[in-house]
Amino acid sequence: MHPKALLDACAELVRLTLKFDHPADAIVSRFFRDNRGLGPRERATMAETVYTVLRKKLLFDHLAPSGSGPKERRLAILGFYGPGDFLRSALSEQEINWLDQCEKVSPHDLMERHRHNLPEWLVEPLKAQLGAEFWPLVETLNLGAGLDLRVNTFKTKRADVQKELAKAGIKAVNTPYSPWGLRIAGKPALNKNDAFVRGEFEVQDEGSQLLSMLLDAKRGEMVVDFCAGAGGKTLALGAAMRSTGRLYAFDTSAHRLDAFKSRLKRSGLSNVHPAAIAHERDDRVKRLTGKMDRVLVDAPCTGLGTLRRNPDLKWRQNMQAVEEMAVKQTAILQSAARMLKPGGRLVYATCSVLPQENEAIAEAFSAANPEFEPLAAGDLLAELKVENAATLCSGGEAGQLYLRLWPHRHATDGFFAAVWQKK
Repeated sequence: MHPKALLDACAELVRLTLKFDHPADAIVSRFFRDNRGLGPRERATMAETVYTVLRKKLLFDHLAPSGSGPKERRLAILGFYGPGDFLRSALSEQEINWLDQCEKVSPHDLMERHRHNLPEWLVEPLKAQLGAEFWPLVETLNLGAGLDLRVNTFKTKRADVQKELAKAGIKAVNTPYSPWGLRIAGKPALNKNDAFVRGEFEVQDEGSQLLSMLLDAKRGEMVVDFCAGAGGKTLALGAAMRSTGRLYAFDTSAHRLDAFKSRLKRSGLSNVHPAAIAHERDDRVKRLTGKMDRVLVDAPCTGLGTLRRNPDLKWRQNMQAVEEMAVKQTAILQSAARMLKPGGRLVYATCSVLPQENEAIAEAFSAANPEFEPLAAGDLLAELKVENAATLCSGGEAGQLYLRLWPHRHATDGFFAAVWQKK
């Protein structure tokens, strides 16, 4: 594609995305469906340009007024993902001079907000938790995310998948914590890989794999994934159970569960039972009261732990949304807990980094439900032979009570988990 045409297409996609009518990944996917003539390189350039604009929106908003032309074009120029000479061949002399001046701006001369590119309502809770680590987190969020795989141990071994990927020219290294995980550099096309087609691996962040490990689902048990979503953790649990027992995958979105069915078929698991529920008090839930060995509540949340992948979330959320989410999380956790039998294990998890959605929910649940005994996540992971398990946790007297993952510390998305056993 001619540089000018590609820049114009980038600018249009930036314009559509910044309306924030829908999640950025949905807008990008729809644009590509409507413009099927775009090749892989053009798609990669356009997608990465949009995500760079979203990551650095406050800085680019600060620099853009000194340029000329439509704002979305100026933002696309600043965030353009590709060789500088290619971009400059699409620009007027005035635009080239303006871009040169922008690139000379030193980060040290910028205000904090133009360096961290986060909304103010989010800055305060992050600084309160991280202190001097706030800036390393910011740098990590702006780098984007890597690609982790979870090997389906019901079908194969991690080393065998690693060898098969190597034959396809894809280097995969073992994840440092999860015994099921592989980490890949770049973004190779995996959906046509033979091992993927055979259901031998799924794309899943290492942090998400660790959440599944915490439930420690066993062969022959009755288990519920209460907010199954796209089913990634469900598949991990089913493999850990060796396709025995009964594993319910509940979600309020029948559409998400329908999309999960192709993944389930590929996995080879026969113990998974997807079921759409209307809400956390659904009759399906009530019928299972006191019958479950293990319950995972992967609660709906703001998703702010995934800002490496979904930078638009920070512009589409606010503190009111966080407070509303906390009410929903509390209700879901309370309802899900009723399904456990005595001696059963309950895990509450989010992909958020905010205490309001994490520690605050867990502490309130413990206070309201004395029959549920908190378990130290660090001890549980150590028992499962997760290396350096203590470094993955925080809270409690020994700092081991909760799983607390951070992108800059652990190279995962931001995750939280609390664990209880019913007395």
